[in-house]
Amino acid sequence: MTAARLNYWRAGLGSFPEEVWERPDCEVLILADNRLTTLPAGLGRLRRLHTLDLGHNALTALPAELGALSGSLTRYLYVHDNRLTTLPDALCRLDRLGYLNAGDNPLGRLPAGLGEMVGLVELRLQRIGLTELPASVGQLSRLRELWLGGNALTGLPEGVAELGALRVLELRDNALPQVPGALRGLCRLRRLDLRGNRIGELPYWLAALPSLEKLDLRWNAVDDAAAPVRALRQRGCVVLT
Repeated sequence: MTAARLNYWRAGLGSFPEEVWERPDCEVLILADNRLTTLPAGLGRLRRLHTLDLGHNALTALPAELGALSGSLTRYLYVHDNRLTTLPDALCRLDRLGYLNAGDNPLGRLPAGLGEMVGLVELRLQRIGLTELPASVGQLSRLRELWLGGNALTGLPEGVAELGALRVLELRDNALPQVPGALRGLCRLRRLDLRGNRIGELPYWLAALPSLEKLDLRWNAVDDAAAPVRALRQRGCVVLT
């Protein structure tokens, strides 16, 4: 362990390690792949922490005090593969956080204030039981990657059209009956994954997305000879049907 990094990966922990409190200078705290079920509110006192990995545990809740780390928690927050049924509203105060992975939790919904996390560059929300995204998602103006696979989405809010920095959008294994119209203006979108939805027809504007390099439409009822597919392939876009 270095002076600023505490690594308890696969340490067999059933409770939070008390020695962490002896290191207020901690910048990276890795607690992944343990048996943690709860976290202390005192995490909010680690004011130099920029990376926190809590993935692959058995956590049922996150302390609201994590929101107190808005000045330091700027790089990575992993809470995937736990038993979280909700994310605290206070988490939205982390407006400088760049990466959040909350996938593989039975969340069902997200905080309405998600859009306040304006520093996010990559957001992973796969397999969390989502039926809709909060309208505020359109405020994430720096977002480059959005991963939403394995949910139950039937559409996207119009605010998605404001995600002008978005490069990667993963929507595989949802319940989309069509390509969401909110994607029409995403001029920087390079990769669009729509595998395993309920899409039968493609909108004409799909071929006009100027930066699209790869479009995955497998396991949909899409005609391989559809005009947008032909047009995209003609300009060099990889289209999988």
